[in-house]
Amino acid sequence: MGRLLKGLGIVLVVALAGFFIFAPGIAERNMNVIDGGSLPEITDEARELHATLTIVDLHSDTLMWARDPVERADRGHMDLPRLIDGNVALQVFSSVTKSPAGLNFDENSADARDNITLLAIGQLQPVSTWTSLLERSRWHASRLTRAANQAPDALRTIRSPEDIDALLEQRNATGRPIGGLFSVEGLHNLEGRAENLQRLYDDGMRMAGITHFFDNELAGSMHGEDKGGLTDFGREMVGEMERMGVIVDVAHCSHQCVAELITMARRPLVSSHGGVQATCPVNRNLTDDEIRGVAATGGVIGIGYFDGAVCDTSPQAIVAAMRHVADLVGVEHVALGSDYDGTVEVRFDTAQIVHVTQALIEDGFSEDEIRAIMGLNALRVIRAGIAPMEQAP
Repeated sequence: MGRLLKGLGIVLVVALAGFFIFAPGIAERNMNVIDGGSLPEITDEARELHATLTIVDLHSDTLMWARDPVERADRGHMDLPRLIDGNVALQVFSSVTKSPAGLNFDENSADARDNITLLAIGQLQPVSTWTSLLERSRWHASRLTRAANQAPDALRTIRSPEDIDALLEQRNATGRPIGGLFSVEGLHNLEGRAENLQRLYDDGMRMAGITHFFDNELAGSMHGEDKGGLTDFGREMVGEMERMGVIVDVAHCSHQCVAELITMARRPLVSSHGGVQATCPVNRNLTDDEIRGVAATGGVIGIGYFDGAVCDTSPQAIVAAMRHVADLVGVEHVALGSDYDGTVEVRFDTAQIVHVTQALIEDGFSEDEIRAIMGLNALRVIRAGIAPMEQAP
């Protein structure tokens, strides 16, 4: 009996080890998919132009997954080598801390079982991240910092306008270094405590979405149960974000929340990843009035690459949404917001982002307009938005 129990114990240990080693990778392969659809041939014109662009992507969720972002991976959509391949100059890395079971675009309860808790345990993250949303974001921030320390010639964290200036001055023909700016997707990670905003700022947070897929202490989500506006706590935190130099991201906010953010904004807003109702009538996407409102603050709309944003995954669908924003409020308000590694299915990974450049050329955008869309617009807003209020131009 003793030998049997010992044998069963060994089998159990091996099984658990196998689960923790292989399960996270299997989960990501099933969630962050490249769909294999057709892509047009890249012309010499597009390739040559792309190599000269300053490219900025406003949203990826790579830090959520248990793989080294510095190493090339055989899964997911993004890592440092693929960012270099794609000639990306600055990438916004977001922290996802909570995702309700049964997630959908229409209605989710904040009390539903949380999938990110299971992921935190399954990936053997620090125990502190198993029960604290704040600690999950702080761990994600530390992962970005560690990656930059691990590859200082290739990745630099961005916390100030001066960091952007240094990055652009130092970038060379090899596509290095790349800037990494830390964001969070929903300020439920404050855990209802105002002082945690400063803690996240000190950890490097320079952009934050107010909500994610459920209502929280700050505001209603487009995908929540009540879909209300900003709470008193939410208004207080938005004011503090603007003062500190944390860009306010309206992505996932309810229509009432977006309207109130536009009304109270003293600095440019961003919609970091999504689409527009005019080309893809999904509730997470912006109406024309909301596009006009974000543009009126001087902000930008980052267009996603996934079906929920553009009702397709083709480069042409992405550019169709960009064209609508450009025609409605001006090309200076269009940006990239891939949502790579955000449990989405896309047509191409970040190494192949030249396909967006190709589609922009085919749609008739000029070289200067393409430069603006692919990064200069987002860079303008980031540079202005991360300066503390007293330093802002």
